[in-house]
Amino acid sequence: MSQFLGFAIPGIPYGCTYAIVAVGLVLTYQATGVFNFAFGAQAYTSAFVFTKLVQNDGMPVWLAFVLSVVVLAPILGLALDRFLFRKIPNTNTTAKLVTGISLFVGIPSLLPVLFGSQSQFNAPSILFNPNIVYFRLAGTPVNGIYLSSAVVTAAVLVAVVVLMRTTNLGLQMRGAVESRRLVQLDGVIAGKVVATAWAVSSLLAGLAGVLLAPIYGQLQAQDYAALLVAAFAAAAWASLRSMPIAAVVGILMGVASTLLQGYLPPDSTLSAAVLPSLPFIVLFGALLLVPGMRRLDDTKDPLASVDPPAPPTTATLRAPQLSKIIRRLWYLLLGAFIVSMLTWIPPTWENVFNEGLALSTIFLSIILITGMGGQLSLAQATLAGVGAFTAAQLANHLGLNLLVGALVGAALAAAVAVLLAVVSLRLKGLGLALMTIAAALFFDNSIFSLPSVSNGQTQTLRQRWIGLGVFNPNGHALFVLEILVLIIAVVGVLLVRKGTIGRFLTAMRGSEVAAAGLGINLTWQRVLIFALSGVVAGIGGTVLVIQQQAVNTALFNYEFSLVFVVIVVTTGVSTIEGAIQAGISFVVIQQLLTFLPARFGGNSLTIVLFAAGALTYAAHPEGILEYNKRRWTMRFERLLFAGSSDPPSREPAQMAGAGGGTTHHPVTGTTVDTVMVEPLAGHDPGSTR
Repeated sequence: MSQFLGFAIPGIPYGCTYAIVAVGLVLTYQATGVFNFAFGAQAYTSAFVFTKLVQNDGMPVWLAFVLSVVVLAPILGLALDRFLFRKIPNTNTTAKLVTGISLFVGIPSLLPVLFGSQSQFNAPSILFNPNIVYFRLAGTPVNGIYLSSAVVTAAVLVAVVVLMRTTNLGLQMRGAVESRRLVQLDGVIAGKVVATAWAVSSLLAGLAGVLLAPIYGQLQAQDYAALLVAAFAAAAWASLRSMPIAAVVGILMGVASTLLQGYLPPDSTLSAAVLPSLPFIVLFGALLLVPGMRRLDDTKDPLASVDPPAPPTTATLRAPQLSKIIRRLWYLLLGAFIVSMLTWIPPTWENVFNEGLALSTIFLSIILITGMGGQLSLAQATLAGVGAFTAAQLANHLGLNLLVGALVGAALAAAVAVLLAVVSLRLKGLGLALMTIAAALFFDNSIFSLPSVSNGQTQTLRQRWIGLGVFNPNGHALFVLEILVLIIAVVGVLLVRKGTIGRFLTAMRGSEVAAAGLGINLTWQRVLIFALSGVVAGIGGTVLVIQQQAVNTALFNYEFSLVFVVIVVTTGVSTIEGAIQAGISFVVIQQLLTFLPARFGGNSLTIVLFAAGALTYAAHPEGILEYNKRRWTMRFERLLFAGSSDPPSREPAQMAGAGGGTTHHPVTGTTVDTVMVEPLAGHDPGSTR
């Protein structure tokens, strides 16, 4: 028993922080309908500010706690509600997820830009001294960290349960997530109720962040990302409804992690695979076994109606005359780019553009799965990694040409994608996002980290593996290879979009019930689009490691899957050029920022910029770049055809997209009546406040 307690007690601080975050997630979801992906970033922000105030500015611990947790955390939560989430319809799950993911990757990247990249070590405890053993439990010392975590967690759980179950405010919070407008009909100001919920849940996030900080020697954002995933699992087992269940599961996960660490052989493959993947295993089990997780996105609001259709793309709105001009300009630009890459562009920038082409190929898989399939997958970097590692292993052990290995890797990535689609057939929206991020976490910690797969962290690619002179720094064969691969991938995606599959997917995005009524096999279409996205991602991953001349586990971790989604959403997830623009603009901006001081250079500010762009997804689901392109195209048309006796003609459906009502011709200003085809199941039409 003493050995058991010796292994279990060190897991209590972890479990307590998991419990607080899980309770905060359930509280936010129950009161606002938002599954807050930014919770881990909020926790890290409070911990970062708390540690900086104490260690760098010499502020007393109690005052630093008040400023970072009691003041900053609720203000941050209120700002997120006021400026972002309250503008998103309550049933628009995708917009809420994209916004949360943008904050999740953007906030930790913004802090080094604002405060510098100096590392923070040995954060102080907020309640008891971590260096003092206050008593022993079955011979196991209990220090200030364990005692602080247990006392604070118990107090938080009691307070939150009392708030939600015994007060009028708690009843109003639970009613607001069902239908804010019905709550308003009862005389309640729903906006204030939801804002209060955001303030309380953000306070819990800040509290959890400060509690967790002393456990780790160094304050790092990735530790809080792991905290968030563990909290996801605990909240999932509670069906995002029961805060006591979420707290209990969170504590048990913390205890189980240290128990396994104590009992499993430290150098065994089982220990290396199971310990880091425990949150995935728990989350995976919840998504498959808990019925409530399959009904998360079912509309509960009796006053919900149909969400307006997404705005049409610029290509569908352009006048035929202008489309011909732009098409020729695209060919001219492509030719000029190819000639420039083969002649005068210096090696440094050639390498930058090559990386952008490889990323563009991977981003095409997001166009397939999200833009065309309507599914938010958070594992596309993982699928790219499956293709890359497969090709590298075949080349390393069998001497197979790396290009041939890329095809095998693409097939294996497609198989993994199909398996992921099959196990998540009953999930959609939030459930699917959690399943894919859990799968990405599993591959990071259990597959890619195996010595037989990654040989530690990095495998260097050798020239003999591929030939063709692509590793010759004075040649351009690598560019030719990458541009050919990208062109082939673009043609393939175009054929899918224009063919029967693309039409079926369009019908499914409009209404799955109506599509099934037309005889479309929803299961087959979903599995097929996952497989196609896996093929494209697998090929893109192999091309990326050829460009890097090494395959590294850091290139394909689950955080990059989130970053990839944010980047493509910013430029335009519904168009093929959106993927190309995303890949090229990301690497170009990243390279340009290297000329700035170190604080502003590197990945941090680049990710912040794209995350800020992705925050506009709720207002502009077509992408902020696509939105501005459409706006300037329409302005240019007005100037081009001003005073023309033969203005361009359009079909009404072309001008209005999939929507209805009254539409004004962008050039002539004439009014056209259009008809909206109402799907059988819809969304809120706008702000729910």
